Amino acid sequence: MMERPWFKYWPSRLPKTLDYPKVPLTDIIETSARRYPDKTAVIYYGNKISYRDLLESIIRFSSFLVNELGVRKGDRIAVFMPNSVQWIIAYFGILRANAILVPINPLIADDELNYILRDSGSIGVVTLSSYLPKVIKAKENTNVKFIIAGKFKDYLPSIPEIRIHPLMQKEPEIEGDVIKWNEAISYKQSPPAIEVTPDDIAVIPYTSGTTGFPKGCIHTHSTIWPTVLGSVIWNMLTPSSIVLTSLPIFHVTGFVHSLNAPLYAGATMVLMSIWDREAAVDAIEKYKVTHWTNIATMVIDLLALPGIEKRNLSSLMLVGGGGAAMPEAVAKKLKELTGLDYIEGYGLTETMSQTHVNPPDRPKPQCLGIPHFGVDALIIDPSTGEVLPPNKEGEIVVRCPSLFKGYWNKEEETRKSFITINGMEYFRTGDLGYMDEEGYFFIVDRIKRMINRAGYKVWPTKVENKLYQHPAVLEACVVATPDPRVGEEVKAYIVLRPEYKGKITPEEIREWCKQHMSAYEYPRIIEFVDSLPKSGSGKILWRVLQEREKVKS
Repeated sequence: MMERPWFKYWPSRLPKTLDYPKVPLTDIIETSARRYPDKTAVIYYGNKISYRDLLESIIRFSSFLVNELGVRKGDRIAVFMPNSVQWIIAYFGILRANAILVPINPLIADDELNYILRDSGSIGVVTLSSYLPKVIKAKENTNVKFIIAGKFKDYLPSIPEIRIHPLMQKEPEIEGDVIKWNEAISYKQSPPAIEVTPDDIAVIPYTSGTTGFPKGCIHTHSTIWPTVLGSVIWNMLTPSSIVLTSLPIFHVTGFVHSLNAPLYAGATMVLMSIWDREAAVDAIEKYKVTHWTNIATMVIDLLALPGIEKRNLSSLMLVGGGGAAMPEAVAKKLKELTGLDYIEGYGLTETMSQTHVNPPDRPKPQCLGIPHFGVDALIIDPSTGEVLPPNKEGEIVVRCPSLFKGYWNKEEETRKSFITINGMEYFRTGDLGYMDEEGYFFIVDRIKRMINRAGYKVWPTKVENKLYQHPAVLEACVVATPDPRVGEEVKAYIVLRPEYKGKITPEEIREWCKQHMSAYEYPRIIEFVDSLPKSGSGKILWRVLQEREKVKS
């Protein structure tokens, strides 16, 4: 790889490339359990589970899959539930059974679940009783032969140490032709032989379907190790680290940074099933959390908690994340409270999380950061493929050791997602951005999200970041709405901070926008809403609002 400008600002004391383990991912838990058998691996609302006990459950689960259910190498098994102890055991247990994990967002609709089960050819589903009706309905016309279901309360302590979300307390009984979780982890037979190699498929996570049907991204054990090890080293995770796992672990960011990385390091995970800002603050204080990878919407919510300035967040050493740009005003408040810069990163399902991260000692606001270990990235003209110089906007393309092996059953889609530049294959991210003269990358928006207002390009992310500087704005989402005069008009959906509700009008916010944004880009239409639609990983679903505007026209 030729010398790139970002190496000038590479974190001191860190190598520019890494060597990765050549073993299956189950080595993560097996090694840490051997090193730290009595250490707490997971704290679940006060229930402390040791590395030894976690591994024992994983081995039993894998034995049950192979010996009782006939699972064989290469079989796909779906996990459809929110963060839970069962999720962790099922993940490693599926891999230990030489099978392939298909992690699925538990908030998706029945028809999308049915599509993923059919497309992946999953032969089984692991879930919780609250999600069982959806699984039973969605398994029609699929290859699903068995369902294993547990409950949150299987692992909740009798006296929880932090607040349990109300949705976790009303669980239906498990009925019908369903295997109960406790049966699967009570199985005592010798573990199955390890048949997989590092180059075998480990996980097929599905994209969020923002460009049509969700697509399964084929990841081997070897394509997952780079971001896991990279996370541990870049974020300085050690066995004494305490990691708040609030991001959904079905999503690659949570999967890498909040599950695999801490367990690899022998650290302790503080596991949250459902996001709750009060529980999160209680957990940070009680367990002295050191590392918290999140999404901007979680930080916005947590910082809006009444009395947050009086809470003790001093244990935090690193707070960061990706998925959506961190508004400057929010990052400023975080720094005032904790003294920490918000460390932003960037990645995709296809790259198993991060390809770019800000150097912890030299971050830039609202910036993707610099290319991570072993990553090369360029900005190209999306039409011609020409490599563009610094500060010119174009499509971000990447080469990296964590790149997927293609889309499951979609050869044509796979082929279209790559471009050859100077004899090297790069993945086309579909994201518009630029690189500054120091090699830091910035995102402008999804290429397909641009608003064309009377011939002027308006990038919603830029408008949203500006809106967050208004003291009344808690959350914002900007979309195009059809207009006979200018083609597409700029519209902002806004969730107000509680103290501003009924005390400010859309006209006042529009007037503020007029003074703080370009004449062609400020939103002419402002609509106040109580909440914005979000994905299971916490991202604001701008496409849902965009479709709503199209339907209105």
